[in-house]
Amino acid sequence: MRDGVSWSRSALGSDLRRRGSLVTESAQPRAREAEPRQGRPVLLTVDDDQSVSRAVARDLRRRYGNEYRILRADSGSDALAAIREVVLRGEHVAAILADYRMPGMNGIDFLERAMDLVPHARRALLTAYADTDAAIAAINVVDVDHYLLKPWEPPEEKLYPVVDDLLAAWQREGRTPEHKIKILGHPWSVASYEVRDFLARNLVPYRWYNVDEPEGQRLLAAVGVEAEQIPVVVTSGGAPLVQPSLSQVADAVGLTTAAAEEFYDVVIVGGGPAGLGAAVYAASEGLKTLIVERAAAGGQAGQSSRIENYLGFPDGVSGGQLTDRARRQALRFGAELIMARSAVGLEIKGPARRIVFDDDSSVLSHAVVLASGVSYRQLAASGADELVGRGVYYGSASTQAAACAGDHVIIVGGANSAGQAAVFFSAHAAKVTMAVRGDSLERSMSAYLIEQIEAIDNIVVRTNTRVEKCEGLDHLQCVTLIDTRDDSVEVVDAGHLFVFIGAAPLTDWLPAELLRDQAGFVRTGPDLVVDGERPPGWDLDRDPYLLEASIPGVFVAGDVRSQSVKRVASAVGEGALAVTLVHRYLAE
Repeated sequence: MRDGVSWSRSALGSDLRRRGSLVTESAQPRAREAEPRQGRPVLLTVDDDQSVSRAVARDLRRRYGNEYRILRADSGSDALAAIREVVLRGEHVAAILADYRMPGMNGIDFLERAMDLVPHARRALLTAYADTDAAIAAINVVDVDHYLLKPWEPPEEKLYPVVDDLLAAWQREGRTPEHKIKILGHPWSVASYEVRDFLARNLVPYRWYNVDEPEGQRLLAAVGVEAEQIPVVVTSGGAPLVQPSLSQVADAVGLTTAAAEEFYDVVIVGGGPAGLGAAVYAASEGLKTLIVERAAAGGQAGQSSRIENYLGFPDGVSGGQLTDRARRQALRFGAELIMARSAVGLEIKGPARRIVFDDDSSVLSHAVVLASGVSYRQLAASGADELVGRGVYYGSASTQAAACAGDHVIIVGGANSAGQAAVFFSAHAAKVTMAVRGDSLERSMSAYLIEQIEAIDNIVVRTNTRVEKCEGLDHLQCVTLIDTRDDSVEVVDAGHLFVFIGAAPLTDWLPAELLRDQAGFVRTGPDLVVDGERPPGWDLDRDPYLLEASIPGVFVAGDVRSQSVKRVASAVGEGALAVTLVHRYLAE
């Protein structure tokens, strides 16, 4: 986008024009007013202070006038009326800048209502320094993307970078929601579930078609394939992909799956909180940074329906929202992210480290940060493996929320992730049963979450309980539960079971010289020095740094590290600390 003065006057309803409460900025002769405007997205500013409103519109007009239509309104109610008319015209609202202090309807209330009309529009709050707390509250309550302090002079430094970020995010995720990816599949097809879950976790909009229903059958016939060949992914351009791999799906929807360079300062394996934390600090400090993620940015934390004990979010935040912000922040600083790609090898190449990927490609780097996280341990119940993706799921599958309506859902596990899932699914399912092996929740779950669970009528907590068997024909239909106190058995009807038990580190791909503990977690720092002896093969005249593994230049952060604290905040902190140690290593 460039500064420009190509403008046309609003053609909104005459009632709004008469009141003069809504204005379209124009810098062209009046003869240009009748030109068609379809396809020009809207930038909307809302402020009851006329001088501020004109100043915002003036600055936006200078930079974005060639590509966007600027609307300004004097109140939240007038702005909502304008948004409704824009939506009815089939046009798009790209971004909204709203003042916090407005009579009748403040900026937070307005943005919350605007989200219902234009959920893809990006949102920013204009606020005075004294109202910073309100801006932080807005981030929590209505998922505001940014807040701007008044005054924002000079706009080149304080306004335009924020609006550029808003528009870039909107262009990526919200410009054409009507042209969604189509997935043709069956609700109980494992491959269909994997594609749906992959796209949902990567915030790619899609429309689902059941091939057992007429519309799905019609589209399947149009593609020219049989029902046995599902899933079929039809791209927004109309190209069908039959039984695609996740990397093929990623390529088709515009996700990056291959590294752009051959050499980086640091390669971060894993895009969870630790990896994203490392990426933000590494990229912002000028390191050429590559993040490699096998599934979706956010890892297990990204699947959490609600995180309520993360610093700075007093009203809680979904894992998806939190990690998407971190992903966008890392990319804004220049980090490169490749998706649907697994690391399968780590090699020492003199002073460099080589990461090998599952497609046999590879990259070199000065340093590596291992932040590959963990996976949930497999459920030792008869029949569970055969029903994965067909009623049995590991982690929280938000794509299955609607299918749980009126059903009995079983949550296996007693830690925070299990509790968050129970609260989430209780809003959809008729009943949620938590099967907990321990004798209480207090040993493994935060107090605030226990209180929430106790207050929800349709959640039942069964302690001293294990899952013995999962049964069903084409999908899960019943589950056998054992009370370990007296070995009593109960078979319960259930269509969905979500597993949150333990954590298995994703470290099988690492070389033998990278030392791990008995559970497979990577040992680091002082844990590698035994009786004053450094690890075998260590060739530096110093002990390993705090988060450094037994291979120099390889650092570990987050859940995959031995004796780490399994919390989002500590993972982010370790990611940041790892980058500090990377700098120290590179300076040697």
